[in-house]
This record gives sequence, structure tokens and C-alpha cells, in this order.
Amino acid sequence: MSERVQNRSAGQGPGGKAERRLAAQLAAKKAAEAKRRRQSILGALAGVAVVGVLVGVFVVVNSGKDDTDQAASAPSASAPAGADPTAPPAPKLPEGADPALGTKPTVEAGKGELKKLTVTTLIKGKGPAVKAGQQITTNYVGVFYKDGKEFDASWTHGEPATFGIGVGQVIKGWDEGLVGVTVGSRVQLDIPAELAYGNDASGGRPAGPLRFVVDVLAAQ
Repeated sequence: MSERVQNRSAGQGPGGKAERRLAAQLAAKKAAEAKRRRQSILGALAGVAVVGVLVGVFVVVNSGKDDTDQAASAPSASAPAGADPTAPPAPKLPEGADPALGTKPTVEAGKGELKKLTVTTLIKGKGPAVKAGQQITTNYVGVFYKDGKEFDASWTHGEPATFGIGVGQVIKGWDEGLVGVTVGSRVQLDIPAELAYGNDASGGRPAGPLRFVVDVLAAQ
């Protein structure tokens, strides 16, 4: 009897083994809970980090987009404020030319009866004189002499016109009126019908006397 009591008091009896198992189970449960808490904390931290990365990427992307949008909406440095964005670009002018050649001229109707070719220099260019047989580059506006109604203009086509001069590629009023004009000039050509397209309006050609304002931009 005394030996059993001694064994139990030493923790070697059935009761002592049960207690040890229970203690081991409790310790294992606590360890598992601690592990789960650590994993939860790590998972939360990882989630915060991912959100931070995504937010950073979103900010960078949108910042770049805003910059692009601002650049797209900002007016061009080469275009004057209030300029019509649909207007054709200004032509390339010869060196030393009057800046007025960069703007489409206003052409009015003529006065009286036009009987002969009349060349009026509006702006005198500083370049060489045009010679027959050269290829010249021009901007022009054409109107009916009697009412000033415009029928054609290179400005509306978006680029100057290039052609041979003095060789029959254009109407006689141009062949005769532009030879001798210096590059960089703006001239007004008042052309009677017989040196233009005649008086017959068939075929869509402008009939009768015509007035052209021509800018000579190059000759070669």
C-alpha cells in the first residue's frame, strides 16, 4: 500500500500518464494556435504589401496618363493662340521673305472692264527672277474678276502648287504674267478671258475674266 502511494506521488501511476498526455495535448494546441496567428499576421502583412504595390502602380500609370492627356490638350508651341486647328499648315517661305506670305490673302473683285493682262506687285520678293522653263512653287487664290467670288485656292488644298512656267502647262495669263517675277513676291494677275479659260463655262472651268493673287515661293 505504501509503495503504490509512493509511485503515484512520483507521477508514475496511471493518473500521472493521463496528466502528461493532457498537458502534451494542451501544449500542442497552443503551439498550433500560435502558428495560425503568425500565419494570419504574415498573410495580412503580405496583403497590405500587395495593395501598396497595386496602388503605387495605379498612381504611376495614371500619372503618366495625366501627363499624356495634358500634353495632348496643351496648345502646340508652333501654333498661335486662337488658331483654327483645322486650317492647313503655314507654307515654308523662302529665306528673307515677308511673313505676310504665310497667310492667305483676301482677294476682292476688280473694277471696270478688263481688256489686257495686268500684273500688280503686292509684295516684292528678294529672290531671283522666275525664268521660262523653270519649275515654280506657288500659293494662289483665284476669284472671278467681276464679283470676287473664289473658285479655287491652293490654301484649301493644304499645300502649294508646283508646275512648269512658260511652257504651256498653265493658262497663258500665268505663263506670261509670272515670268520675271522674283521669288518671295506676291503678285496680282488680272487676266482677260482669252488668256484664261475663255467665256465658255462648260466642263466646270471658270469663265470670263479672272483675278489671281499668287505667292512665288520657289523657282528651280
